Amino acid sequence: MTNLRKGRRRYYDIFSSVYDRFIQLHAHGEEGSTRHFLVEMAYPKDISNPYILDICCGTGAVIEACVLRYPKGLVVGYDFSHGMLRKVRERTDARRVALVEGDAAVLPFADESFDLVTCSHALYELKGQARRSALQEMKRVVRPAGSVLLMEHEVPRDCVRKFFFNLRMMAMGSDDAREFVTSGLTPFREVFPYVSLAHSQSGKSRLVTCRKEPSGR
Repeated sequence: MTNLRKGRRRYYDIFSSVYDRFIQLHAHGEEGSTRHFLVEMAYPKDISNPYILDICCGTGAVIEACVLRYPKGLVVGYDFSHGMLRKVRERTDARRVALVEGDAAVLPFADESFDLVTCSHALYELKGQARRSALQEMKRVVRPAGSVLLMEHEVPRDCVRKFFFNLRMMAMGSDDAREFVTSGLTPFREVFPYVSLAHSQSGKSRLVTCRKEPSGR
């Protein structure tokens, strides 16, 4: 892990204590509908006990939605921040969730281990090759008929929101984050042969679905 990533990890260890409140203020109460939109768009609806991996899981919002949607499934939360994982334990039923600490660019799981892999609003924080490596690792661990669901920010059209969006991208310390967010589906199509796009009802997020095989639907 680079020194930059280690610095980000320390930042999120500290930020974890107020992260949920920050997201509530930023999302204006829409964070619940966004995460449920992600989970409801998942493909393993015909599997009663899917294996699900949530990468960069943060404090567990997507995990919580997955547990409710797939009560018989195995849900694994993966994050590089110990502080974030501690918050997951506080908000979810620990008996139904496995938590693993590590780097998204190097997943410690066997090939084709999961029916569903999710990652919400996190890829833009990775830089260059680290982001590509993370996508390649997601492709490696998802099963042939499985799906990788990636929720990312939309670029706001409203001038005020766009201004604050640009400030947030600048705070990442590189033009790389903004370039990724505005690059459409290109980064995903460079790794996955089948990629599709959907938009959240709020219009603030886009959902990219990546697959190794075409959908049977």
